[in-house]
Amino acid sequence: MFQKNIKNAFFVLMMMAAAVSFAQDITVHDPVMIKQKDTYYLYCTGEGISVFSSKDLKNWNKEPQIFKEKPVWVDAVVPDFKNHIWAPDISFHNNKYYLYYSVSAFAKNTSAIGVTTNTTLDPKDPAYKWVDQGIVIQSIPNRDLWNAIDPNLIFDENNTPWLAFGSFWEGLKLVKLNPDLKSIAQPQEWHTIAKRKRTFELADTDPGDAALEAPFIFKKNEYYYLFISWDLCCRGKDSTYKMMIGRSKNITGPYLDKDGKSLNEGGGTLLAKGDENFFGVGHNSTYTFEGKDYLVYHAYNAKQNGRPILQIKQLQWDNDLWPHL
Repeated sequence: MFQKNIKNAFFVLMMMAAAVSFAQDITVHDPVMIKQKDTYYLYCTGEGISVFSSKDLKNWNKEPQIFKEKPVWVDAVVPDFKNHIWAPDISFHNNKYYLYYSVSAFAKNTSAIGVTTNTTLDPKDPAYKWVDQGIVIQSIPNRDLWNAIDPNLIFDENNTPWLAFGSFWEGLKLVKLNPDLKSIAQPQEWHTIAKRKRTFELADTDPGDAALEAPFIFKKNEYYYLFISWDLCCRGKDSTYKMMIGRSKNITGPYLDKDGKSLNEGGGTLLAKGDENFFGVGHNSTYTFEGKDYLVYHAYNAKQNGRPILQIKQLQWDNDLWPHL
């Protein structure tokens, strides 16, 4: 009987582990996800935006990229752009799917966020067709102290749309959109939602302790939770990327960490960082599927020469309504 109980307990623990983490073996960067009917669709940085589909969050199939050719407006913003499109964000609203994406010159704020729409995500559906809507926000060097990349669409309690975005420079931004989700609302309303002070002894080419990017706002209970990525991505074993979090009862902030420090003043509570198996963990998105909350992000596999692979883990919540893995 004792041995049987041990086996049963072990089975329960294994089932719990399977429920909170999904082993993945697909190469992704900056993943976002959505579910249509019985299928999950995942979008990430890549040639024309990379796409995968899955029925169970474990086995993924490669789907056609979104853009076979770069959008026609891109060269006017980023000359000689190669159609390697960054950091998409996917939402469903007004019976349409809205896919935001970034184009940028690397390490410069010569950037823009565009959006394309579709009525279905299933490439086999006859109605499947992405229709590009053009630029939503553009950043220009020597004019803007922010960078128009890493978009995330979020609606407040009044169903007003906002776009969070940004990287480095003067922090992460939030701007109100028009109901069409394709343009900035007038009069314009902008907010800085996270910022880190920069050590000025650093060379201009080294963002160092000012590096932050990839905002994702997730509404749960009475709070808006702001997930962000600190430090350096995309540098192989030298990547120091990690995920930080703050929360606010107002979508515009201020977002505070567990110690009450504002994310606008360098605050942030650590959610996840790398270890000997995976380093450079970050650029997450967060969702509720089938009543469970999931954290989706990339991590560099130390055993596979730093290949960025997909990670999906179920979020848990403590008694003070803070998330943890």
